[in-house]
Amino acid sequence: QVRLVESGGGLLQAGGSLRLSCAASGRTFSMSAMGWFRQAPGKQREFVAAITRSGGGTYYADSVKGRFTISRDNAKNTVYLQMNNLQPEDTAVYYCAAGMLAGTSPNYYDYWGQGTQVTVSS
Repeated sequence: QVRLVESGGGLLQAGGSLRLSCAASGRTFSMSAMGWFRQAPGKQREFVAAITRSGGGTYYADSVKGRFTISRDNAKNTVYLQMNNLQPEDTAVYYCAAGMLAGTSPNYYDYWGQGTQVTVSS
């Protein structure tokens, strides 16, 4: 079992920045690829970013490439999502997930956090 707890969401104006954190406990964190997904009201959950077990590989959705950065600290069992130049269309609940592979589909991930709300006003 892996327990994931996200934090760092909030309300901010367009152009601002936030850093989300996801603290993991349970199965050895370094054995898990990690991903961030988001879900806006009335929409399906969508891929945002993923990182391999070692942190050597990162992947991003086109919509966030160049604005968001995923990273991990295996010593702290934590994965981060640095979000810059946030826009109203980034408004969603953001979820972190743990799995065996750093894929873009939710199906690659076995464990999910409860989510943290990010709201960007124009």
